[in-house]
Amino acid sequence: MEGFITTRILKGDICYSTDKQTLKTVPDGYLVCENGLVKGVFEQIPKQYQKLPMEDYSGKLIIPGLTDLHVHAPQYSFRGMKMDLELLDWLNTNTFPEESKYQDLEYAKRAYEIFVNDLRRGGTTRASIFATLHVPATKLLMELVDDAGIEAYVGKVNMDRNSPDYLCEANALAASMETAQWLVETQDAYEHVKPIITPRFIPTCSDELMSMLARVQKEFQVPVQSHLSENAGEIAWVRELVPESRFYGDAYDGIGLFGGEVPTIMAHCVHSTLEEMKLMKERGVYIAHCPQSNENLTSGVAPVRLYLDEDMKIGLGSDVAGGANLSIFRAMTDAIQVSKLRYRLLSEQLKPITMEEAFFMGTKGGGSFFGKVGSFEEGYECDALVLDESRIPHPQELGLKDRLERFLYLSGDDGVFHKFIKGHKIF
Repeated sequence: MEGFITTRILKGDICYSTDKQTLKTVPDGYLVCENGLVKGVFEQIPKQYQKLPMEDYSGKLIIPGLTDLHVHAPQYSFRGMKMDLELLDWLNTNTFPEESKYQDLEYAKRAYEIFVNDLRRGGTTRASIFATLHVPATKLLMELVDDAGIEAYVGKVNMDRNSPDYLCEANALAASMETAQWLVETQDAYEHVKPIITPRFIPTCSDELMSMLARVQKEFQVPVQSHLSENAGEIAWVRELVPESRFYGDAYDGIGLFGGEVPTIMAHCVHSTLEEMKLMKERGVYIAHCPQSNENLTSGVAPVRLYLDEDMKIGLGSDVAGGANLSIFRAMTDAIQVSKLRYRLLSEQLKPITMEEAFFMGTKGGGSFFGKVGSFEEGYECDALVLDESRIPHPQELGLKDRLERFLYLSGDDGVFHKFIKGHKIF
């Protein structure tokens, strides 16, 4: 990071969301950041801020930082491989053998450094990250992410059943005790990174382990992340494992790990029933929509239009390595494109999502899991990206909305020129 200055003015062509339908554009405007917080976006610098240092990015787009609500750091090493498999076969063929390697701390260091370096260089400023069940490697990942200045939650994965012997915790008690000790050691250890309780998903976590994790959560008051209704085979499996549950989300809810007083991210929600959606909305569960992963693993297309129209909490996830790259710009355009396929092929009752809605999900929608994050409204934490459009020149005069849309589709993370998190300049 370039110093610890958190007070500055950024001048440029500014775009940000105030809600899912409203994209604010201020050409040649001024973003005022004081002590890491946004004071506002102005056409002229207010008198009280005129002595603040200014960085002039005239002609460049300035947007809020992006939030990745769901990414698996240990899977970054095999992204783009064996993508013809569906979820459960993919886990057994790709994921579990690779994640077992993180018992070796030297291997974990080599792999996680690649992941974190790429994450740092891209547009993501906030992330909720799965590690593996290995505590030393998980702590190493937390240290690397913290050193990179990324604001993140990182989770030690829990799994004690229906997993290969080489990647399975001994029993529920040992797993929960190890998780609790990890929380003691990491809850206040880092400036930018916090722990998050991470049961992989119901099929790999026994009822006993889930109940113990719920008690650990209440003791430490940390958030939760897991997977929900991603794949038809997975959903059928949950019905067999938890026959008393009304639906997949109810299995989490019965244990106390499904929102309410527990800030919770559930990834995918591709096949959620109306009853499950109702409970998600009541509990304030965050949906991490991962469109590229859902395409690659043949899981389906989530009813994002319904989630947005119902004012549910929703953001975007790369879900590497189900998704093949880290770019939330790419996730935005994938979300738009798959919603068009759902509209045309499945149900014309659910209209495709718009660019404004996709941009909202990747910024303010997902960012709100971290607090007042993902917008340039007054009082928000000042996460900002300066974008470089020089690689995608155009002959015509374009408005800011058109330029932003072109950037989402044509450039992505390679076009991030500067990155600020809480006012700190990362590069």
